[in-house]
This record gives sequence, structure tokens and C-alpha cells, in this order.
Amino acid sequence: MQNVFGERLRMLRKEKELKQEDIANILGCTQRKISYMEQGVTEPDTQSLVKLADFFGVSVDFLLGRSDY
Repeated sequence: MQNVFGERLRMLRKEKELKQEDIANILGCTQRKISYMEQGVTEPDTQSLVKLADFFGVSVDFLLGRSDY
């Protein structure tokens, strides 16, 4: 199964030249959790999705692969 969320999170993070630790601080979690999200091992909870969408200025649908913008 394709990990669209993880790919998009990684892409957005790299565009802003951020480390996984930076995203972990924003979400209040560990760097390992961000790594697992990017790899598709775990999925984000609703609150994390909303925080990430707000931070990156994208929609939750974009993060989940439901839209391309």
C-alpha cells in the first residue's frame, strides 16, 4: 500500500528545510514517531493532522492524498 501521507509529510518538511525533530516539537511527540509516520509504520491522529495542515498551509485532504493541492 502506498504511503501518501508519509511521502507528503517528508516532502513538505524538506521544502522548509526542517528536521524530523522540528516537526516532533510542533506536535509534542518524539522524532521516532515522525520517522514512523514518514515510513508508513504509524498513522497520525486527527489532532496531529490538523496541526500539520495548519503549519504547512495545506489541507488535511492534501496530506492524506485525497487532493493534489
